Amino acid sequence: MDQLKEDKIDKSSDELEVESEENSSGENIDVDEENLPSKAMAIHEHIRQDGEKELERDAMALLWSAIAAGLSMGASLLAKGVFHVHLDGVPGSFLLENLGYTFGFIIVIMARQQLFTENTVTAVLPVMQKPTGINFLLLIRLWGMVLLGNLIGTGLAAYAFEFMPIFDEQTRDAFVKIGMEVMKNTPGEMFANAIISGWIIATMVWMFPAAGSAKIVVIIIMTWLVGLGDLAHIVVGSVEVLYLVFNGTIPWSDFFWPFALPTLAGNICGGTFIFALISHAQIRNDMSNKKKTKSKAQEKRRREVKDGKTEKEAKRDA
Repeated sequence: MDQLKEDKIDKSSDELEVESEENSSGENIDVDEENLPSKAMAIHEHIRQDGEKELERDAMALLWSAIAAGLSMGASLLAKGVFHVHLDGVPGSFLLENLGYTFGFIIVIMARQQLFTENTVTAVLPVMQKPTGINFLLLIRLWGMVLLGNLIGTGLAAYAFEFMPIFDEQTRDAFVKIGMEVMKNTPGEMFANAIISGWIIATMVWMFPAAGSAKIVVIIIMTWLVGLGDLAHIVVGSVEVLYLVFNGTIPWSDFFWPFALPTLAGNICGGTFIFALISHAQIRNDMSNKKKTKSKAQEKRRREVKDGKTEKEAKRDA
């Protein structure tokens, strides 16, 4: 019976293993840029290895982390709404108000919570490097759990903002105004805006390995840009639009269309099909050249070993 349980555990663990060069060979791939053909490849390998870890995580761990991220994203609406009220009439208030948009991202990313738009590049790179059926299934599982958790968390945050006695009427009105700014876009505009925001967030993730201690500065600059452009983001936008739903301003159907479906498609398109594909394409030749160089080095070592043995045999015969 104990052996049967161990076999089941081993089988379950195997199912959660990403198919990759490291797992096949049992050797870790070097991510030191001095030993790689380019700096871009070093960044690619850092992000890809992080993506493999995320793909192999337990489903419930992903869900709870994603719910926490959705709740944390409520900070963006909170900060933006409070700034809108207290900076009304102040020169440059638009810039400062949109600085509040960055707060949720700072909390989520620095706390290492699961954000869907981060995973449009991080978790995709392992699949692009080795596009097998198992890797695709792991990606869909990750996306599904993280998106579900993010939406649950944003829904809880929006519900709390509306029904808990926290904010005055001015702040509540600001939340409604912010949400209506999102809903003024047509489905086509939602999709186009979301492509740009997905690309910007993916660019931010790509910059993290090189950012070091300046990571928080990168987060602020890149997400502030998304806020300044009034670009559609599936997670932050969900807090804003669900507030309108709970407030009774719009029906549930308006959350899904024109907002959620076009925005989700645009974020995936911008983060995965544009940024991740291009980023992976630029290092494919580097990866190929590295394999060729490694193969030549191994062949050279084999010849040296063979030549060394031949010389020893000749001396022994003499």
